[in-house]
Amino acid sequence: MIDWDDVRYFLAVARGGSVRAAAERVGVNHSTVLRRVAQLEERLGAQMFEKLPSGYRLTAAGEEVLELAEQMESSSHQLETRVFGRDQGVSGLLRVTLAPTLATHLLMPDFADFTRLHPDIEMDILPSGELANLTNREADVAVRVVYDRKTLPLNLHGLKGPDVFGGIYVSRDRLASWRAGAAESLRWIVISGHGIPDWAGEGDIRTAGAPFRTTDAGTQVVAARQGIGITTLPCFVGDADPLLERVPGTELHMYGTLWLLTQGETRKTKRVRLLTEYLSRRLSDYAPLLAGLAAS
Repeated sequence: MIDWDDVRYFLAVARGGSVRAAAERVGVNHSTVLRRVAQLEERLGAQMFEKLPSGYRLTAAGEEVLELAEQMESSSHQLETRVFGRDQGVSGLLRVTLAPTLATHLLMPDFADFTRLHPDIEMDILPSGELANLTNREADVAVRVVYDRKTLPLNLHGLKGPDVFGGIYVSRDRLASWRAGAAESLRWIVISGHGIPDWAGEGDIRTAGAPFRTTDAGTQVVAARQGIGITTLPCFVGDADPLLERVPGTELHMYGTLWLLTQGETRKTKRVRLLTEYLSRRLSDYAPLLAGLAAS
């Protein structure tokens, strides 16, 4: 009989292209991956991979096994989510993925309240800019800003929330200096890999010099507070920060709409329903802040 765990390691090597990548993906050491793949090859009586200088390439037999292995993986996930969906307890693990700024600048007080209401639910908060695979149970609930509803996977269930807007912000101290006639220039603060958005006109304040780049939103906010320059931020971040103010003469821009996303069977569990209903109410309360109206 084929061991499903051996198949999982085979899939990890096939997808990662190397034993090292597979080991990192599964969270084990190099030798464990080699042993598991060797066990599968022994049971099937065929070599799955050809070792090349560039990595591991599937053999003809490996290509055939890959298709069947992916079907096994899909069936395994379906079985897991259906069993999970029947679990109506209010204890156990609940994994939530969302953008880091949504976690740190908006919803963390609500997660804290939820844990006090349901102390037996184990919460995993997974801040990430990438959309986790809910079908594969990488997360149970995703809170995401979606610009085009048509891009949502058809197998996900979504609760629509408020629209999210962004603006251009500068530190209050630098704005006061500019209003007092100071001639010193400000830079654009941008996230690495991104330029200045097309919609982000500079308003009444001119910028000069090379941009100031950072790799994460938290550092971006701190840089703006320190007066390095002006930057684009979601209104729920910029308007709520007492050290920042919108740049005069600039307009708001719609980023998209917040959605609470769950997967078919998973959404039927009581703890998932409790969280999505709770967050839906809280997001509704935050609508003016998300739309940039709270500072008006």
